[in-house]
Amino acid sequence: MFEPVADPSGLRILISNDDGINAPGIKVLERIARTLSKDVWVVAPETEQSAAGHSLTIRRPLRVRKVSSRRYAVDGTPTDAVLLGVNHVLKGKKPHLVLSGVNRGSNLGEDVTYSGTVAAAMEGTILGIPAIALSQFINHPHPVKWGTAEHWAPQVIRRLLAKGWSRNVLINVNFPDVIAASVTGIEITRQGKRKIGDEIMERKDPRGEPYVWIGAQRAEDRSTPGTDIEAVCRGAISITPLCFDLTHRGDMKALETAF
Repeated sequence: MFEPVADPSGLRILISNDDGINAPGIKVLERIARTLSKDVWVVAPETEQSAAGHSLTIRRPLRVRKVSSRRYAVDGTPTDAVLLGVNHVLKGKKPHLVLSGVNRGSNLGEDVTYSGTVAAAMEGTILGIPAIALSQFINHPHPVKWGTAEHWAPQVIRRLLAKGWSRNVLINVNFPDVIAASVTGIEITRQGKRKIGDEIMERKDPRGEPYVWIGAQRAEDRSTPGTDIEAVCRGAISITPLCFDLTHRGDMKALETAF
């Protein structure tokens, strides 16, 4: 277990994301982190890396650019950013907490397997650091309600830290598309069913060559109680503990009989 933390004011916090160093959500997360501790560092991708998943750059060199005091940009993936943040930028002064986000859009159901936001938190967890991914749900064409995440996140993070969680687990938090005062509660949920890729748009480029574009439409189940999707769509904050050990113990035993 990660040890519970009653007072986060002494923590060194590393922030990253997948929307890039200049994204509105990371500025929101900086303000959130500074309500917890003054020792806040930002190491994030230079450009947007949405849906990058847990990819690591190993076939080319990476550049780390100092943007300002305690703020750095990496020309790579969210995983690269956290890895270099811990082992390069903060070498010798390992952070005590990794926060990823706040993502522009939710990370629910199967989204977590593609999400660079979740991947940044996963990399922190693999490096032995408690990590939390935070995302703000959007219902287009509504404007992004950043104020909901900014209002509720400090309380959510404090309560999670005070409890502690398993070392092979990252925490995935999604805020609903309602104003802060309309949030219906904070709920512990499991992953729901939500798969992107049902919308494929076919077009031709200016030279007449065909191409396809994977759209944003998702097949999702908003009705199953206890899931992250159902909770967020009902106006609640969803908290899902995700384990990166993907081994299915039941099938291990079943398959052993075949060999």
